[in-house]
Amino acid sequence: MRSKDPAIQPGGADNVSPGNYPDENTTAAGPVRKLSRQLLARLLGIAIVLLLTVLIGTLDHAFIDRRGQIIGYAILLISAAYLLYSTLSLVQGELIGTLQDIRDWAKRIRGGNFSTPLQNSNHSEYSDLVNDLNSLGENLLTFSGQMQTRVRAQTRLYEQEIRSLEILYDVLASINASHDLDDLITRFIHGIKKITDAQAAIVWLMSDSGQMQLAASTGLSDELVNCNRLAVHRCLYERAATEGTIWIEDSIRKCETIADFSFFDNEDFSMIAAPLRYRGRTLGVYNLFIERQSHSDSTEIKTLLTSIGHHLSIAIEKARLDEEMHQHLIMDERTRIAHELHDSLAQSLASLRFQVRVLDETLHQGDESTTWQQLEQIENSLDEANSELRELISHFRVRVDDRGLLASIMQLVDRFRNETGIHTFLQKEWKQERLPQEMELQILRIVQEALWNIRKHSQAKTVRVLLRNDPQGNYRILIEDDGVGIGKLVNGLPGEHVGLTIMKERASRMGGDLRIESEHGEGTRIVLSFRH
Repeated sequence: MRSKDPAIQPGGADNVSPGNYPDENTTAAGPVRKLSRQLLARLLGIAIVLLLTVLIGTLDHAFIDRRGQIIGYAILLISAAYLLYSTLSLVQGELIGTLQDIRDWAKRIRGGNFSTPLQNSNHSEYSDLVNDLNSLGENLLTFSGQMQTRVRAQTRLYEQEIRSLEILYDVLASINASHDLDDLITRFIHGIKKITDAQAAIVWLMSDSGQMQLAASTGLSDELVNCNRLAVHRCLYERAATEGTIWIEDSIRKCETIADFSFFDNEDFSMIAAPLRYRGRTLGVYNLFIERQSHSDSTEIKTLLTSIGHHLSIAIEKARLDEEMHQHLIMDERTRIAHELHDSLAQSLASLRFQVRVLDETLHQGDESTTWQQLEQIENSLDEANSELRELISHFRVRVDDRGLLASIMQLVDRFRNETGIHTFLQKEWKQERLPQEMELQILRIVQEALWNIRKHSQAKTVRVLLRNDPQGNYRILIEDDGVGIGKLVNGLPGEHVGLTIMKERASRMGGDLRIESEHGEGTRIVLSFRH
């Protein structure tokens, strides 16, 4: 990030463009060039002294005697000593001292001390350099302050985000621990109240008729909970539900005026109304009543509550879909049981009723032999009805063996073979592998239903069950018999073979395909295919 101070900006006061050189005495380069010239002059003087010394040594005694040479050497030595001393003094006073001051200043800057300036030396030619360095220090001090301010702001933002994530995690944990919609709402309402330090909380859910209904609340007075005035309720949720966005009301006085009573013992709270939306639909609204000064950063709390509302909406929709699916499964099972009872026990009871009427007529006629014959038939019918009832009870109590699906099917086939006397062959080309529990149950129900239909209707002498899978995750189960077939009844006529339709629905529910092939008098083949 670039500083806005012109002293450190490109093109600022310290940037010199080509062809526009300032006076050397007004820049940092001026003293350096002056020092260079002074050192060069002294070094040149020393060189001249050395040259003269050599020259005196080479002169003939005719030009200068021994005493003259000594005097010349002495003068040159003094001159050389003076020049050397002058050079060292110049370096020490003008260069080393200044560099030492700059070094000390740089150490202070490196240590974070930007407030102590570089002291101006006695040499005025370096004052511009000192001023420039002090200006740089001031800019660094300003920049450091700005960075500390930004770091503190980022730290506060990070802490706020961590807190928001903690709140979101706690809410999601309470949502995921729920068992049904009522439990979900109850857990949420108590969890959100606790982690947001709210005085009270409400959840409204949209009913099938399009009306908002109070689903759960905590921390509210009985007078407000039991209030049945629509205007009071609409004051709490209507704006959020209509606009589809979070609405923060700084005071609840307006709603209390409509209700004509105080919600919280005459204390004034702020109210937050957050919509519960899923795929463009408003599922409900939840309200939080909190202290007025506790939500100064409305942007942050809106973001957090929007995220919480989104996750809660998903959980509510999932809970409703699960409940609907559960109800469908219950209705399917009830329908299936009703058809099984109709096709077996109900028909036996109807036959018994007819036989009892015949017995009644026989008794009035006084025909003893016919009466005993009718009683024997009734007894046989009762035995058959009792057997059918026991078979139905056993049929509907089937479950997956703890050892897995393959063991359950083997047990089912063994029982079918023993009870019917039909030659039944089980071919296993199936690598023992556990499938999801719900999938295993659906498969077992399909196999059970197929064997049950063979037992009741097929008049088969031979049955074959084939189980096969491959490393690619393809599964295939084949059940075929050599019975009379089911012909046109394969699609299920009213009251007849509804179990076949249920089998197809079970296969579809687990993402598989069920094919039923049958011709009258040619037997039946049922093939279940699926992937996992």
